[in-house]
Amino acid sequence: MSIATPPVAAKIPHSFSHHGLTVSDDYAWLRDPGYPEVTDKTVLAHLEAENAWFESRMGERKPVIDALFKEMRARIKEADKSVPQKDGDFLYWIEFEEGAEYKKWWRRPVGAADDGSADELILDEVALAEGKDYFRLGAIAVSKDGTKLAWSVDDNGSERFTARIKVIATGEILPDEIPGTLSGLIWVKDDTGLVYSLANENWRTDNARLHWIGQPLENDVELYHEDDEGFRVGASLSANEKWLIISTGDHETGEVRLVPADDPLAEPLLVKPRQKGVEYDVDERDGVLYIHANDTHENFRLATAPLSDPGNWTTLIEGTDDFYLTGFDLFRNFYVTEGRVRGLDRIEVRYYDDPSRVEPIEFPEASYEASLGDNPEWDMSVLRVGYESMVSPASSYDYHVATRSLTLLKVQEIPSGYDASLYETARLEIAARDGTMVPVSVVWRKDRKSGGPLHLYGYGAYGIAIGPGFSTTRLSLVDRGFAYAIAHIRGGDDLGRAWYKAGKLEARTNTFNDFVDVAKGLIERGFTQAGKISISGGSAGGELMGAVINSDPELWGAVVAHVPFVDVLNTMLDEDLPLTPGEWPEWGNPIEDKAAFELIHSYSPYDQVKAQAYPPLMVTAGLNDPRVTYWEPAKWVAKLREVKTDANELILKTNMGAGHGGKSGRFESLKETAEEFAFILWQLGVEA
Repeated sequence: MSIATPPVAAKIPHSFSHHGLTVSDDYAWLRDPGYPEVTDKTVLAHLEAENAWFESRMGERKPVIDALFKEMRARIKEADKSVPQKDGDFLYWIEFEEGAEYKKWWRRPVGAADDGSADELILDEVALAEGKDYFRLGAIAVSKDGTKLAWSVDDNGSERFTARIKVIATGEILPDEIPGTLSGLIWVKDDTGLVYSLANENWRTDNARLHWIGQPLENDVELYHEDDEGFRVGASLSANEKWLIISTGDHETGEVRLVPADDPLAEPLLVKPRQKGVEYDVDERDGVLYIHANDTHENFRLATAPLSDPGNWTTLIEGTDDFYLTGFDLFRNFYVTEGRVRGLDRIEVRYYDDPSRVEPIEFPEASYEASLGDNPEWDMSVLRVGYESMVSPASSYDYHVATRSLTLLKVQEIPSGYDASLYETARLEIAARDGTMVPVSVVWRKDRKSGGPLHLYGYGAYGIAIGPGFSTTRLSLVDRGFAYAIAHIRGGDDLGRAWYKAGKLEARTNTFNDFVDVAKGLIERGFTQAGKISISGGSAGGELMGAVINSDPELWGAVVAHVPFVDVLNTMLDEDLPLTPGEWPEWGNPIEDKAAFELIHSYSPYDQVKAQAYPPLMVTAGLNDPRVTYWEPAKWVAKLREVKTDANELILKTNMGAGHGGKSGRFESLKETAEEFAFILWQLGVEA
């Protein structure tokens, strides 16, 4: 299909004023007034026209897309399974069958022969997804006695999951059905109850609820309700499974309550009242609470308190500038802390009876990702650990605590072949314009020519670190002469909590500046040249893409923005949108704060589009996306088409049956990556 010209969105004058400042928004009409239902024929027609333009421009790239998809798929072991892990009386694992988009969940009794005769299929995602354009498993939980399974499914990308329960032995689906969940599923009271959270009409989990198995939903009990519209509620079990832990919080403040798991209707025990800016989480062992909190140091400390006096915290591990304590796990005879030192993961085994005894798990490479895997039992002597680097495929290990030794269980298999010796990786530090040294992880083939194309990825928000992990899809660029770099910019917590704070609120522009300065630093070091850099980011990383093409368009040869959060000011002004009140601690509240309004307006990519040449741009959106609503990228693309002065490609693809994560399924999602890479190769003139 060939279309001569791209769609042009109508301009309908619209403006709004706050704090004496007026902002024009001529594409506001692209927001369907009936959202979250999108039925406006004019809006849908425009999105379909953009999709047709996307197909027209990318249609001639189909041979390249198909070739990329084929090679990406060839790197995935189609018939694959995880390493079984013991939980109670059973060993559990997941398995992909040849050609399957989705996995199957299996178990067999401990001690049974590993010949398939005792294997029991407990959940079949393939069957559940059959006939559906979109499928995503939310929560899955086996009852404590091992007889029942609870799970939840989203089949349209809206992130509203329906929970069901079945008897594993017979496959009988119980009549219990809980629609609209957005949470885990927690078994309590000898498996007679299930704790969950509902998403309210604004897609906020402001509750923890108890469902009695076999009883109608109207008998469900609200265990906790959160009145602060910016907070979200979640529930979990303590490691020893004695306590139901009900947590609530936003991006900077937390509060925890404990309820006996065998008596969920008991009066909740408040650990410590919320204090603005203090986040904490809790677990319990032998009447002692362990509290991970940032009250005395922004990089968190670990404290203890008696269950009888839960707010009386005594430091066990001091917070420090050097070690960013990201979390902890309790076991019967020891506990484990996880964190980062100068951005690199660190796992340490520690002992209740000897605070000075600290045993870090040692790993072989200088730059890597490592974390505890699935360790479901209270009494464990061997820990499952995951490990990978930019050149080392994902590996599963058993760590034997007594001998401090690692046993390799499985290495990610790449059927089409992979030789790590062909590649090189480095962790660099590049000075930002304010003198701050920004870490950058880079991987390339050793036979790559200096100054060639480079792909730069970034996120930089919410204190989410982007680790130097392995990617099979990335090889499709690296094997074509690209260097691939991850910029560990401020706004993530790669280097600790201060690193996160230095990229949020009034410091938000540091994130954008860091990304640009990393690109310039890579040019100075001979990795690439201006105009030969492709960049990508999604969601808040899509906001990053929008900001840097406004500020430094000449640097980029191709840009891919996935579900980009680009209409920042409008979204932060709309407290009825699902995420907005909870986002104010991250971005600022422009409704109440004039300075926040002015700052957000000054960098909001949609508001700052101007008459200049822009690099080639591919944008994606999801019609059902509750996180970044579809109209943000649609409005942005419409405005760019109106004012940009170049003839470079600008294409928008809206997934009409998906949400924030794009298409579901392990191969369907690869097709979208193949489209992205085909666009990049096309725009940079790299032979496919």
